[in-house]
This record gives sequence, structure tokens and C-alpha cells, in this order.
Amino acid sequence: MALRRAWCRLRPGLPHPAPRSTAPAAREQPGAGPGTAAGRGAAEAARPPVPAVDFGDAREAYRSRRSWELARGLLVLRLCAWPALLARHEQLLHIARKLLGQRLFDKLMKMTFYGHFVAGEDQESIRPLIQHNRAFGVGSILDYGVEEDLSPKEAELMEMESCTSAAERESSGTSKREKQYQAHWAFGDRRDGVISAHTYFYANEAKCDSHMETFLRCIEALGRVCEDGFTAIKLTALGRPQFLLQFSDVLTKWRCFFHQMAAEQGQAGLAAMDTKLEVAALQESIAKMGIASMAEIEGWFTAETLGVSGTVDLLDWSSLIDSRTKLSQHLVVPNTQTGQLEPLLSRFTEEEELQMTRVLQRMDVLAKRAREVGVRLMVDAEQTYFQPAISRLTLEMQRKFNVEEPLIFNTYQCYLKDAYDNVTLDMELARREGWCFGAKLVRGAYMAQERARAAEIGYEDPINPTYEATNAMYHRCLNYVLEELKHSAKAAVMVASHNEDSVRFTLCRMEELGLHPADRQVYFGQLLGMCDQISFPLGQAGFPVYKYVPYGPVMEVLPYLSRRALENSSLMKGARRERQLLWQELKRRLCTGSLFHSPA
Repeated sequence: MALRRAWCRLRPGLPHPAPRSTAPAAREQPGAGPGTAAGRGAAEAARPPVPAVDFGDAREAYRSRRSWELARGLLVLRLCAWPALLARHEQLLHIARKLLGQRLFDKLMKMTFYGHFVAGEDQESIRPLIQHNRAFGVGSILDYGVEEDLSPKEAELMEMESCTSAAERESSGTSKREKQYQAHWAFGDRRDGVISAHTYFYANEAKCDSHMETFLRCIEALGRVCEDGFTAIKLTALGRPQFLLQFSDVLTKWRCFFHQMAAEQGQAGLAAMDTKLEVAALQESIAKMGIASMAEIEGWFTAETLGVSGTVDLLDWSSLIDSRTKLSQHLVVPNTQTGQLEPLLSRFTEEEELQMTRVLQRMDVLAKRAREVGVRLMVDAEQTYFQPAISRLTLEMQRKFNVEEPLIFNTYQCYLKDAYDNVTLDMELARREGWCFGAKLVRGAYMAQERARAAEIGYEDPINPTYEATNAMYHRCLNYVLEELKHSAKAAVMVASHNEDSVRFTLCRMEELGLHPADRQVYFGQLLGMCDQISFPLGQAGFPVYKYVPYGPVMEVLPYLSRRALENSSLMKGARRERQLLWQELKRRLCTGSLFHSPA
């Protein structure tokens, strides 16, 4: 079966996981052995106190910036808050380019929007900014911000072609996948309604190889400048999205089947980690479905594969899809419309199987190179119809590469209703299997698009109903991870937020839990050109903090700049405070004669 063969190619030489146990166990990660607590206690006693962080101290926040950079930031953020300008910004940029010519237009952009939000055009030109920020305690998450200049129609055609299998095209587009995991013409242009993430469209396997080479150059460029940076990658850049849709559909159906069995056992509505199926009742239910004989089924649920607790939780259930158990040969789920059992894992063509294998191979190449040069990988979250597959593939790479330290970080979007379940399940899996959990927590980038798609196609909206509900989910996930970090010496989380309240919440909980910044378990992240009043005070106080640093030629990052402008307009309250602090520091320098301040 294609999936099993792909996993085998991905994981050569990996040790077989120890027998699973769902019984309570001491929380422990690699390196958190018997001497860890004592060593940690001794280290804590020798640590200096954590400095207070003041996000309202304009002088400290902008100590790393020259006065002309403050003036530019003030101008750019003010223009981003001008609705009439934003509504016509693409037309205005086009007119400016025609009037000024390409050379003068590039200079104008570098003096304004491009210079504020983008690090430079290539690997060499970005080095001064990365080194400068590093000197003030701020690291980098490097991202090549270039997008193809496609019309909406071209994007739609490419997306529909790459999200549909040959078999589906031959059968007039009919698909057995659930509605959410089928391509739809109205949402073929995945850029529409997205302001915080750039988008890749599949052309061919050679293009995917080209994207991999670009990511490799990012990794190598960052490795030459610093030893503790991140490179951001997107899995839609590394393979055909049809595979991600198919695999996401498989994973979701299998998870829904678990919850269906849980409902039959009277456990509907429980949190994922609290839902446990009685093995005896589960075996009886599977036998009644006619999937296999009771003798065969009893062989699937053994202490070696599931533990000795007599129950099956969602992590145990998910493991059955792997090649370690014979049940993977019999995977079927009931069709909710027909009531008939259907094969869970559809047949892949030879070419589709090769495409799937290539995705895993490209990820493997990137992770190995990142490990060699001391750079970590940040796998960005994407749309919900791709995300189950993206998270599973990322998890497989974490199993392989996060043995000694968290090299690969997965991203969790907390505007999703199932965000807490996803975070808790993955962190518990890391504990059971003995690898280092690495996560980035964000609110999310695709809200408007996801809501519109769910309403149009006809499936449940995956997004939390309100901004307040998303904030509550963000803090719930964050609080859970922070509490677990106290027991997991090598796990780590990045708090990616421009919200001062969320950052203060994190600092408060770190203090309460005894998580010291020197442990380098809790990182903070903001975009380049935004929220310096958060990033630099944190960095100068000794907290690990990073800027998301895009780079690329001026004309090729214009789509990114457009979204940055739109994003600032959607964060008016935070941007207004930032403008106030910029103006406050600029006035102070004017009044004190330090207008020619030189950062040091």
C-alpha cells in the first residue's frame, strides 16, 4: 500500500517505538532523566533574576533604530491606516512604476514599504539586518517572500488541475472525498482573502524541486549568519496538493470513525485526550461490521501495539493506520450517506505514489541540511483542507529529527475549533514516543477564506465563532503547553503574537511556572516591521525572540507588501500604539539633540 511504502522510505533505520501504554506515566522528554530535576534546580539557583520588560518604554524599544528609520516607520504605518489609499494601492503602485520607471520605483519602495517590511533582495543583502538585530537580542525566521505573478484565472486553473486526480478527471470530476477535501472552482485562487501568508501553486515536480532549492538557500544563508535561526517552509511548495487533500481526507475519516465509536460507548463530546474506548466493546463493534473475524481483531489490539490499560485513545487509534499493525490492511469506514463500508485508503496511481514519496524526500533533504548548519525548520500552517496531512507529515519528520532537541516546529492555528485537541494530542504523542515537541502557536491566517468556503460548499465552519473565542483558545493552548514544558526539559514553543496582552500572559505564566528565558523553551515571534516595542525589549531582557524576515527582489515581493499593508489596517489598535511610541521617541530625540543617534 502506497502510504506504508512511503513511510518506510522516509524512516529508514528508525528504531521501532516502544510498546505503547495509555496508563499514567511521569511526564518526560529526552534528556529529562533522573538527574535533570536536580541539575535544573542548581541551575535555577545560579541564574540572575529576570529583568522586567516594559512595552511602553519607547527609548528602549527603538534603541536599535536610527532616527530616519523611525520616521520611515511612522510614515509607513500611517499610510497603512489610510483606508482610501489601501483600497487603491495596487493601482497607485502601477501608476508610480509607469511614471518613475523601474529604477526610481525600486528606490522609492526601498525607502518606504519595502525597506520597512523586507530585509533585502538576496542572501547577501539581508546579512547586515540579521546581524544588527542579533546584536540587540533578536533572531530571525527567514522566508523567501517571492510569489508568482499569476492572474486569478491562471491560479484557478493551476489549482483545479493539481487538486484533481487522473481518475477523477476521467469520471467527470466525481470524488469519494468529503466535501471539505474536494477542489472547488470558487476557491481555486487560494490567495483570495488571505493577508498573512504567501501562496504556492503546483505546476510540476520540477517546480517543487526548485522550491526545495530555494528553501535550501534560505537554510544555508541563515546558517552562515547565525546559529539559532529558523527557516519557514510550506508543504504546498513541495508537492502536488491533490496528495495533501487525499491524505487529509483519510486522516479525518479515521478520526471521525473513532468519535463515532466513542459516541456508541457514551463518550460523545469529550475532549480528545479524555476519550477512551473500551477494547472489548470496540472489538465487538468492528466484528459486527464484518471487517474481519473476532480472532483477527483480537490480534490487532495487543499490549505491544496499544498498551495494557484495556482502553484505546485517539493516539492509539491513529497508530493503527501505520504499518506496524495488520489492521492497516483492513482499514474501512462506514459511509455516512449509504451506510456501506468503504476502503479508507484509496488506490494511488504509480505517478501519484511517486509524487507522495517525493514530498517526503524533499522534507528529508531540508531537515538534514538544517541540522547540519544549525538552523531549525518552521513548518507553516495552511488551509484546513490541507492541514491534517501537513501536520501528519511534519509529525513524521519530528519523530526522526527531534530526538535530541526540537529541530522541526509545527504550527497550530488557534482560531480552529479543534486547536486544543491537536496541541494536546501531539504533545502527548511526543511524550510517549520520547521525542522533543516543537510548536508555534498563532491565531491564524485564513479565517475569511475558510468561513466563505465552508458556507459555499456546505460543511461545518472550522473557525471559532468570535475573536474572543479565538483569544480564549489561544490562551488555553498556550497555558497547556507552558504547564507541560515544566516537565519536558527539551520541548519548546514559539508564541507568535502581536498582541501585548498575550505576551504579558506568557511572561506571567513563565514566572509562575519557573520557566526561565535561559532555558530557551519559550520563544516569541513577530513580523519584521511590526511590534518592535514587543520584540526588542524582550530580546534585550534575555528572552529568545525572533522576527519573521522575508526577502526577495522588489517586484517579486509586491504581493507580500500588499498583504502587510492590509494586515496593518486590520490591526488598527496595535498599529496606533506603535505609531504613538515611534512619535514619542522621535520627539524625545529632537528635544534632546540626539537626532543623529547611532545604535550601539
